[in-house]
Amino acid sequence: MAQAMPKIKVCDVTDCAYNNQKTCHAMAITVGDSHPTCDTFTNSSQKAGVSEITGGVGACKVDSCKFNQSLECSAPDIQVTIHKDHACCKTFTER
Repeated sequence: MAQAMPKIKVCDVTDCAYNNQKTCHAMAITVGDSHPTCDTFTNSSQKAGVSEITGGVGACKVDSCKFNQSLECSAPDIQVTIHKDHACCKTFTER
């Protein structure tokens, strides 16, 4: 059975080019390697993405997350927030 791509429920990283009113408009993001950073984050005043869509999680490379199944996210949706100086998946939960 095909798994649906989890959507980004909210993104608090307002200085990202893909963020418009706390909604991510990247077609899909990648969540980082050993830490749950949003690798798609782009700090720019230029707006990017597709305004008609809400971004989803295209890949998750954080092996220690309980939602990671074969490098895909199995959470129903995720939240992205600022952690220290980077964008981070707030939904990350250690196995």
